[in-house]
Amino acid sequence: MTMPSWADPKFGTMKRAALWLVQEVGVGELFTKSQLREAFPNTSQIDRRMRDLRDFGWRIDTNREDPTLGTHEQRFVTQGVAVWEPGKATKKTGVTVTAAERHTLMTQDGHKCRSCGIGPGEQYAGTYVASQLDVARRSVRMPSGEISVQLVIECNRCRIGGRDLVADLDDVLARIGRLPIYERKMLAAWVDQDARSFSETEELWAAYRTLPADSRDKVRDALA
Repeated sequence: MTMPSWADPKFGTMKRAALWLVQEVGVGELFTKSQLREAFPNTSQIDRRMRDLRDFGWRIDTNREDPTLGTHEQRFVTQGVAVWEPGKATKKTGVTVTAAERHTLMTQDGHKCRSCGIGPGEQYAGTYVASQLDVARRSVRMPSGEISVQLVIECNRCRIGGRDLVADLDDVLARIGRLPIYERKMLAAWVDQDARSFSETEELWAAYRTLPADSRDKVRDALA
């Protein structure tokens, strides 16, 4: 099927925005808010129409997803569904997360990133950068082998790093089944508390792993 022009007025704004990205920007390239608004001068909510493309598999990063971008820059990362084709622009139910759903997820996940444990507005260790929590979509391999996309709270740093990861629920359940009874009870207690405490030795091990090579050598000497 021949790709229509992004300037064709018979298409809706979202479809034209998708075509503009493909024809004028290109995958992997940057564009600015000014360029977008110059291309659609008579559309008051062009930013929102472009964000709608994310519900169809299009990935468009801002400085929230990619800190290397300026506040007015965006990057066209991945082309999704060809929404300009007939029947392709029907939004799937349950794709958009409402404010109420976001609040429920935040409560369920303890108002912290489920990957690193940081809370909203807390600074990352060794930096002055504050975390931002948001809803992320996590691919989970179910025991049936089916991939289920489920919602989870993550900070921006973990969302970017884990975007292509797939959690394997079947593997987790199988490994739990192989645990000795005492370790299974210990794990059950951590799950019940949604937290675990670390011994001084474990914390020292974590600190050691972060040291440069010369400093690690001094730790080895101290333990000899």
